[in-house]
Amino acid sequence: MSPSMKETSLETMEKKGEDVNGIMKKEQDKLFDPSEAPPFRINDIRAAIPKHCWVKNPWRSMSYVFRDAIVISALLAAALYFRSWFFWPFYWVAQGTMFWALFVLGHDCGHGSFSDNPILNNVMGHILHSTILVPYHGWRISHRTHHQNHGNVEKDESWVPMSEDLYNSLSSRTKFLRFKIPFPLFAYPIYLWHRSPGKTGSHFNPYSNLFAPQERKHIMTSTTCWIAMVVFLVYLSFVIGPSMTFKLYGVPYLIFVAWLDVVTYLHHHGYEQKLPWYRGKEWSYLRGGLTTIDRDYGIFNGIHHDIGTHVIHHLFPQIPHYHLVEATKAAKPVIGKYYREPKKSGPIPFHLIENLVSSMKQDHYVSNSGEIVFYQTDPNLFSPPKSA
Repeated sequence: MSPSMKETSLETMEKKGEDVNGIMKKEQDKLFDPSEAPPFRINDIRAAIPKHCWVKNPWRSMSYVFRDAIVISALLAAALYFRSWFFWPFYWVAQGTMFWALFVLGHDCGHGSFSDNPILNNVMGHILHSTILVPYHGWRISHRTHHQNHGNVEKDESWVPMSEDLYNSLSSRTKFLRFKIPFPLFAYPIYLWHRSPGKTGSHFNPYSNLFAPQERKHIMTSTTCWIAMVVFLVYLSFVIGPSMTFKLYGVPYLIFVAWLDVVTYLHHHGYEQKLPWYRGKEWSYLRGGLTTIDRDYGIFNGIHHDIGTHVIHHLFPQIPHYHLVEATKAAKPVIGKYYREPKKSGPIPFHLIENLVSSMKQDHYVSNSGEIVFYQTDPNLFSPPKSA
Protein backbone atom coordinates (compact mmCIF):
# COMPACT_ATOMS: atom_id res chain seq x y z
CA MET A 1 0.00 0.00 0.00
CA SER A 2 1.36 3.39 -0.97
CA PRO A 3 1.89 6.11 1.67
CA SER A 4 -0.90 8.19 0.16
CA MET A 5 -3.34 5.23 0.34
CA LYS A 6 -2.32 4.61 3.97
CA GLU A 7 -2.98 8.25 4.86
CA THR A 8 -6.38 8.11 3.13
CA SER A 9 -7.23 4.91 4.99
CA LEU A 10 -6.25 6.43 8.34
CA GLU A 11 -8.30 9.55 7.64
CA THR A 12 -11.30 7.36 6.75
CA MET A 13 -10.91 5.35 9.97
CA GLU A 14 -10.61 8.53 12.04
CA LYS A 15 -13.71 9.97 10.40
CA LYS A 16 -15.64 6.76 11.06
CA GLY A 17 -14.46 6.85 14.66
CA GLU A 18 -15.67 10.44 14.99
CA ASP A 19 -19.02 9.47 13.47
CA VAL A 20 -19.39 6.53 15.87
CA ASN A 21 -18.50 8.72 18.84
CA GLY A 22 -21.01 11.31 17.69
CA ILE A 23 -23.74 8.67 17.35
CA MET A 24 -22.91 7.22 20.79
CA LYS A 25 -23.05 10.68 22.35
CA LYS A 26 -26.47 11.35 20.79
CA GLU A 27 -27.76 8.01 22.09
CA GLN A 28 -26.43 8.77 25.57
CA ASP A 29 -28.10 12.18 25.47
CA LYS A 30 -31.39 10.48 24.60
CA LEU A 31 -31.08 8.19 27.62
CA PHE A 32 -30.30 11.08 29.98
CA ASP A 33 -33.32 12.34 31.90
CA PRO A 34 -32.94 16.10 32.54
CA SER A 35 -35.74 15.99 35.12
CA GLU A 36 -33.73 13.77 37.48
CA ALA A 37 -32.53 15.53 40.63
CA PRO A 38 -28.89 16.56 40.02
CA PRO A 39 -26.20 14.76 42.05
CA PHE A 40 -24.53 18.07 42.96
CA ARG A 41 -25.52 21.12 44.99
CA ILE A 42 -25.55 24.74 43.96
CA ASN A 43 -22.66 25.37 46.36
CA ASP A 44 -20.58 22.88 44.35
CA ILE A 45 -21.07 25.04 41.26
CA ARG A 46 -20.37 28.20 43.23
CA ALA A 47 -17.09 26.75 44.54
CA ALA A 48 -15.91 25.93 41.00
CA ILE A 49 -16.23 29.53 39.79
CA PRO A 50 -13.04 31.62 40.24
CA LYS A 51 -13.30 34.27 42.94
CA HIS A 52 -12.50 37.14 40.59
CA CYS A 53 -15.60 36.32 38.53
CA TRP A 54 -17.71 37.67 41.38
CA VAL A 55 -15.95 41.04 41.43
CA LYS A 56 -17.96 43.97 40.02
CA ASN A 57 -15.97 46.78 38.47
CA PRO A 58 -18.13 49.91 38.06
CA TRP A 59 -15.55 51.53 35.78
CA ARG A 60 -15.62 48.55 33.46
CA SER A 61 -19.42 48.53 33.53
CA MET A 62 -19.52 52.24 32.69
CA SER A 63 -17.09 51.67 29.83
CA TYR A 64 -19.69 49.45 28.17
CA VAL A 65 -22.30 52.17 28.64
CA PHE A 66 -20.01 54.72 26.97
CA ARG A 67 -19.18 52.28 24.17
CA ASP A 68 -22.84 51.64 23.40
CA ALA A 69 -23.72 55.34 23.67
CA ILE A 70 -20.99 56.22 21.16
CA VAL A 71 -22.20 53.59 18.70
CA ILE A 72 -25.83 54.73 19.06
CA SER A 73 -24.82 58.36 18.54
CA ALA A 74 -22.73 57.49 15.49
CA LEU A 75 -25.60 55.54 13.94
CA LEU A 76 -27.98 58.41 14.63
CA ALA A 77 -25.59 60.92 13.05
CA ALA A 78 -25.14 58.69 10.00
CA ALA A 79 -28.90 58.32 9.56
CA LEU A 80 -29.40 62.08 9.72
CA TYR A 81 -26.56 62.60 7.27
CA PHE A 82 -27.61 60.05 4.62
CA ARG A 83 -31.41 60.18 5.01
CA SER A 84 -31.62 57.62 2.24
CA TRP A 85 -33.61 54.43 1.84
CA PHE A 86 -30.45 52.50 1.08
CA PHE A 87 -29.21 53.30 4.60
CA TRP A 88 -32.44 53.04 6.62
CA PRO A 89 -32.67 49.21 6.75
CA PHE A 90 -29.10 48.95 8.02
CA TYR A 91 -29.75 51.71 10.54
CA TRP A 92 -32.93 50.10 11.87
CA VAL A 93 -31.35 46.71 12.46
CA ALA A 94 -28.12 48.13 13.89
CA GLN A 95 -29.79 50.71 16.12
CA GLY A 96 -32.43 48.25 17.31
CA THR A 97 -29.65 45.84 18.24
CA MET A 98 -27.91 48.62 20.17
CA PHE A 99 -31.14 49.43 22.01
CA TRP A 100 -31.17 45.77 23.02
CA ALA A 101 -27.56 46.11 24.22
CA LEU A 102 -28.65 49.06 26.39
CA PHE A 103 -31.39 46.90 27.86
CA VAL A 104 -28.84 44.23 28.83
CA LEU A 105 -26.70 46.80 30.67
CA GLY A 106 -29.80 48.06 32.50
CA HIS A 107 -30.57 44.42 33.22
CA ASP A 108 -27.19 44.18 34.98
CA CYS A 109 -28.15 47.24 37.03
CA GLY A 110 -31.36 45.51 38.08
CA HIS A 111 -29.45 42.46 39.27
CA GLY A 112 -26.86 44.53 41.12
CA SER A 113 -24.11 43.08 38.93
CA PHE A 114 -23.33 46.49 37.40
CA SER A 115 -21.65 47.62 40.63
CA ASP A 116 -21.81 47.24 44.41
CA ASN A 117 -23.34 50.71 44.70
CA PRO A 118 -27.19 50.54 44.72
CA ILE A 119 -27.49 54.26 43.93
CA LEU A 120 -25.29 53.95 40.83
CA ASN A 121 -27.19 50.83 39.77
CA ASN A 122 -30.58 52.52 40.07
CA VAL A 123 -29.53 55.79 38.42
CA MET A 124 -27.93 54.03 35.47
CA GLY A 125 -30.79 51.52 35.30
CA HIS A 126 -33.31 54.34 34.98
CA ILE A 127 -31.26 56.15 32.33
CA LEU A 128 -30.68 53.02 30.26
CA HIS A 129 -34.17 51.56 30.50
CA SER A 130 -36.21 54.75 30.33
CA THR A 131 -34.40 55.61 27.10
CA ILE A 132 -35.90 52.47 25.51
CA LEU A 133 -39.32 52.79 27.20
CA VAL A 134 -38.85 50.16 29.90
CA PRO A 135 -40.08 51.03 33.43
CA TYR A 136 -36.91 50.14 35.31
CA HIS A 137 -38.15 49.27 38.80
CA GLY A 138 -41.33 47.65 37.51
CA TRP A 139 -39.27 45.42 35.25
CA ARG A 140 -36.58 44.86 37.91
CA ILE A 141 -39.04 43.57 40.49
CA SER A 142 -40.94 41.25 38.14
CA HIS A 143 -37.64 40.02 36.70
CA ARG A 144 -36.47 39.25 40.23
CA THR A 145 -39.61 37.12 40.61
CA HIS A 146 -38.67 35.32 37.38
CA HIS A 147 -35.19 34.48 38.66
CA GLN A 148 -36.38 33.41 42.10
CA ASN A 149 -38.93 31.02 40.55
CA HIS A 150 -37.34 30.00 37.25
CA GLY A 151 -38.73 26.73 35.94
CA ASN A 152 -41.75 26.85 38.27
CA VAL A 153 -45.04 26.51 36.35
CA GLU A 154 -47.05 28.23 39.06
CA LYS A 155 -44.72 31.06 40.09
CA ASP A 156 -42.41 31.92 37.19
CA GLU A 157 -42.97 35.25 35.47
CA SER A 158 -41.37 35.23 32.01
CA TRP A 159 -42.77 33.08 29.16
CA VAL A 160 -44.18 30.69 31.78
CA PRO A 161 -46.13 27.69 30.42
CA MET A 162 -49.91 27.73 30.60
CA SER A 163 -51.83 24.87 32.17
CA GLU A 164 -54.09 22.93 29.82
CA ASP A 165 -57.21 24.45 31.39
CA LEU A 166 -55.90 27.99 31.04
CA TYR A 167 -54.83 27.32 27.46
CA ASN A 168 -58.26 25.94 26.57
CA SER A 169 -59.94 28.99 28.09
CA LEU A 170 -58.16 31.35 25.69
CA SER A 171 -59.85 32.62 22.58
CA SER A 172 -58.61 31.47 19.18
CA ARG A 173 -57.42 35.01 18.55
CA THR A 174 -55.29 35.07 21.71
CA LYS A 175 -53.74 31.69 20.88
CA PHE A 176 -53.01 32.83 17.34
CA LEU A 177 -51.29 36.02 18.50
CA ARG A 178 -49.27 34.17 21.15
CA PHE A 179 -47.95 31.37 18.94
CA LYS A 180 -48.05 32.56 15.34
CA ILE A 181 -44.81 34.23 14.28
CA PRO A 182 -44.20 37.20 13.97
CA PHE A 183 -46.80 38.31 16.56
CA PRO A 184 -45.04 36.84 19.65
CA LEU A 185 -41.92 38.78 18.72
CA PHE A 186 -43.67 42.03 19.65
CA ALA A 187 -45.36 40.87 22.85
CA TYR A 188 -43.14 42.71 25.33
CA PRO A 189 -44.95 46.10 25.47
CA ILE A 190 -48.25 44.25 25.99
CA TYR A 191 -46.65 42.19 28.75
CA LEU A 192 -45.49 45.36 30.52
CA TRP A 193 -49.06 46.66 30.59
CA HIS A 194 -51.04 43.44 31.12
CA ARG A 195 -48.57 40.62 31.97
CA SER A 196 -49.16 37.12 30.58
CA PRO A 197 -52.40 35.13 30.16
CA GLY A 198 -53.70 34.06 33.55
CA LYS A 199 -51.86 36.84 35.39
CA THR A 200 -53.05 40.32 36.31
CA GLY A 201 -51.32 43.60 37.05
CA SER A 202 -49.21 46.20 35.28
CA HIS A 203 -45.55 47.16 35.52
CA PHE A 204 -46.62 50.81 35.58
CA ASN A 205 -49.18 50.63 38.41
CA PRO A 206 -47.70 50.99 41.90
CA TYR A 207 -50.76 49.20 43.34
CA SER A 208 -50.36 46.18 41.05
CA ASN A 209 -50.17 42.80 42.77
CA LEU A 210 -46.69 42.50 41.28
CA PHE A 211 -45.36 44.80 43.96
CA ALA A 212 -45.22 44.98 47.74
CA PRO A 213 -46.52 48.17 49.44
CA GLN A 214 -42.98 49.33 50.26
CA GLU A 215 -42.07 49.13 46.56
CA ARG A 216 -44.79 51.53 45.37
CA LYS A 217 -42.58 54.63 45.51
CA HIS A 218 -40.05 52.88 43.27
CA ILE A 219 -42.75 52.12 40.71
CA MET A 220 -43.93 55.73 40.76
CA THR A 221 -40.37 56.89 40.06
CA SER A 222 -39.92 54.51 37.13
CA THR A 223 -43.34 55.27 35.65
CA THR A 224 -42.57 58.99 35.87
CA CYS A 225 -39.29 58.47 34.01
CA TRP A 226 -41.13 56.42 31.37
CA ILE A 227 -43.72 59.19 30.92
CA ALA A 228 -40.92 61.76 30.60
CA MET A 229 -39.42 59.75 27.75
CA VAL A 230 -42.81 59.51 26.02
CA VAL A 231 -43.27 63.28 26.37
CA PHE A 232 -39.81 63.82 24.86
CA LEU A 233 -40.68 61.62 21.88
CA VAL A 234 -43.95 63.49 21.34
CA TYR A 235 -42.05 66.78 21.48
CA LEU A 236 -39.47 65.40 19.05
CA SER A 237 -42.21 64.42 16.61
CA PHE A 238 -43.37 68.06 16.56
CA VAL A 239 -39.82 69.28 15.93
CA ILE A 240 -38.69 66.84 13.21
CA GLY A 241 -42.02 65.30 12.25
CA PRO A 242 -43.69 62.02 13.25
CA SER A 243 -42.35 60.21 10.17
CA MET A 244 -38.72 61.03 10.97
CA THR A 245 -39.24 60.23 14.65
CA PHE A 246 -40.64 56.84 13.67
CA LYS A 247 -37.67 56.18 11.39
CA LEU A 248 -35.07 57.28 13.94
CA TYR A 249 -36.65 55.78 17.07
CA GLY A 250 -39.86 53.83 16.36
CA VAL A 251 -38.49 51.19 14.02
CA PRO A 252 -35.32 50.55 16.10
CA TYR A 253 -37.59 50.23 19.14
CA LEU A 254 -39.56 47.49 17.39
CA ILE A 255 -36.32 45.71 16.46
CA PHE A 256 -35.23 45.93 20.09
CA VAL A 257 -38.54 44.43 21.24
CA ALA A 258 -38.10 41.56 18.78
CA TRP A 259 -34.58 40.92 20.09
CA LEU A 260 -35.85 40.92 23.67
CA ASP A 261 -38.72 38.53 22.98
CA VAL A 262 -36.67 36.11 20.88
CA VAL A 263 -33.72 35.95 23.27
CA THR A 264 -35.76 35.62 26.45
CA TYR A 265 -37.98 32.98 24.84
CA LEU A 266 -35.08 30.89 23.58
CA HIS A 267 -33.41 30.96 26.98
CA HIS A 268 -36.24 28.78 28.25
CA HIS A 269 -37.69 27.09 25.15
CA GLY A 270 -36.78 25.45 21.89
CA TYR A 271 -34.11 22.95 22.93
CA GLU A 272 -33.95 19.81 20.80
CA GLN A 273 -34.94 17.65 23.79
CA LYS A 274 -38.03 18.44 25.84
CA LEU A 275 -37.02 20.06 29.12
CA PRO A 276 -38.95 19.81 32.39
CA TRP A 277 -40.98 22.38 34.26
CA TYR A 278 -41.77 21.88 37.93
CA ARG A 279 -44.44 22.31 40.59
CA GLY A 280 -44.59 21.77 44.32
CA LYS A 281 -41.90 19.80 46.10
CA GLU A 282 -40.12 18.76 42.91
CA TRP A 283 -39.11 22.35 42.20
CA SER A 284 -35.92 23.79 43.62
CA TYR A 285 -33.91 26.86 42.72
CA LEU A 286 -31.14 24.64 41.32
CA ARG A 287 -33.39 22.35 39.27
CA GLY A 288 -35.30 25.30 37.85
CA GLY A 289 -32.12 27.12 36.91
CA LEU A 290 -30.73 24.06 35.14
CA THR A 291 -33.64 24.11 32.68
CA THR A 292 -32.35 27.35 31.16
CA ILE A 293 -30.43 27.19 27.88
CA ASP A 294 -27.24 28.85 26.65
CA ARG A 295 -27.31 30.17 23.07
CA ASP A 296 -24.62 31.24 20.64
CA TYR A 297 -25.51 34.45 18.77
CA GLY A 298 -22.41 34.67 16.58
CA ILE A 299 -21.15 38.21 16.09
CA PHE A 300 -23.85 39.51 18.43
CA ASN A 301 -22.46 37.77 21.54
CA GLY A 302 -20.16 40.63 22.38
CA ILE A 303 -22.53 43.32 21.12
CA HIS A 304 -25.29 42.29 23.51
CA HIS A 305 -22.92 41.60 26.38
CA ASP A 306 -22.94 37.77 26.40
CA ILE A 307 -26.59 37.55 27.44
CA GLY A 308 -26.72 34.20 25.62
CA THR A 309 -24.50 32.73 28.35
CA HIS A 310 -27.55 32.23 30.46
CA VAL A 311 -27.40 29.17 32.71
CA ILE A 312 -24.79 30.56 35.09
CA HIS A 313 -26.46 33.97 34.92
CA HIS A 314 -29.74 32.43 36.09
CA LEU A 315 -28.11 30.58 38.96
CA PHE A 316 -25.86 33.47 39.99
CA PRO A 317 -27.30 36.74 38.61
CA GLN A 318 -24.87 38.79 40.68
CA ILE A 319 -21.97 37.77 38.37
CA PRO A 320 -21.16 40.64 35.93
CA HIS A 321 -21.81 39.88 32.27
CA TYR A 322 -18.12 40.18 31.39
CA HIS A 323 -17.28 37.20 33.63
CA LEU A 324 -20.09 34.87 32.52
CA VAL A 325 -18.15 33.03 29.81
CA GLU A 326 -15.24 32.26 32.15
CA ALA A 327 -17.59 31.30 34.98
CA THR A 328 -19.51 28.96 32.69
CA LYS A 329 -16.33 27.26 31.51
CA ALA A 330 -15.30 26.67 35.12
CA ALA A 331 -18.73 25.36 36.13
CA LYS A 332 -19.33 22.94 33.25
CA PRO A 333 -17.34 20.02 34.75
CA VAL A 334 -19.59 20.18 37.82
CA ILE A 335 -22.86 20.56 35.95
CA GLY A 336 -22.04 17.79 33.47
CA LYS A 337 -24.96 16.63 31.30
CA TYR A 338 -27.28 19.13 32.93
CA TYR A 339 -25.45 21.76 30.91
CA ARG A 340 -26.54 21.80 27.26
CA GLU A 341 -23.72 22.96 25.01
CA PRO A 342 -25.07 25.62 22.63
CA LYS A 343 -24.95 24.87 18.93
CA LYS A 344 -22.10 26.80 17.36
CA SER A 345 -23.35 29.74 15.34
CA GLY A 346 -22.07 31.28 12.18
CA PRO A 347 -21.63 35.07 12.08
CA ILE A 348 -25.44 35.46 11.99
CA PRO A 349 -27.43 33.03 14.23
CA PHE A 350 -29.79 31.80 11.50
CA HIS A 351 -29.83 28.34 13.12
CA LEU A 352 -31.96 29.72 15.97
CA ILE A 353 -34.84 30.46 13.60
CA GLU A 354 -35.54 26.71 13.40
CA ASN A 355 -35.53 26.43 17.21
CA LEU A 356 -37.93 29.34 17.54
CA VAL A 357 -40.36 28.20 14.85
CA SER A 358 -40.33 24.58 16.02
CA SER A 359 -41.00 25.56 19.63
CA MET A 360 -43.87 27.87 18.72
CA LYS A 361 -45.46 24.98 16.81
CA GLN A 362 -45.00 22.44 19.61
CA ASP A 363 -44.76 24.08 23.06
CA HIS A 364 -48.31 25.18 23.86
CA TYR A 365 -49.32 24.04 27.36
CA VAL A 366 -48.51 21.67 30.20
CA SER A 367 -50.66 19.24 32.15
CA ASN A 368 -52.97 20.61 34.86
CA SER A 369 -51.44 18.22 37.39
CA GLY A 370 -48.09 16.66 38.15
CA GLU A 371 -44.99 18.08 39.77
CA ILE A 372 -42.73 17.36 36.77
CA VAL A 373 -44.34 18.35 33.48
CA PHE A 374 -43.32 18.85 29.87
CA TYR A 375 -44.79 20.96 27.12
CA GLN A 376 -47.58 19.41 25.07
CA THR A 377 -48.82 20.29 21.59
CA ASP A 378 -52.23 21.38 20.40
CA PRO A 379 -52.39 19.71 16.96
CA ASN A 380 -55.39 21.82 15.96
CA LEU A 381 -53.95 25.23 16.85
CA PHE A 382 -53.32 26.38 13.32
CA SER A 383 -55.80 24.09 11.57
CA PRO A 384 -58.51 25.84 9.54
CA PRO A 385 -61.97 25.67 11.13
CA LYS A 386 -64.09 22.74 9.96
CA SER A 387 -67.09 23.63 7.86
CA ALA A 388 -70.50 22.61 9.18
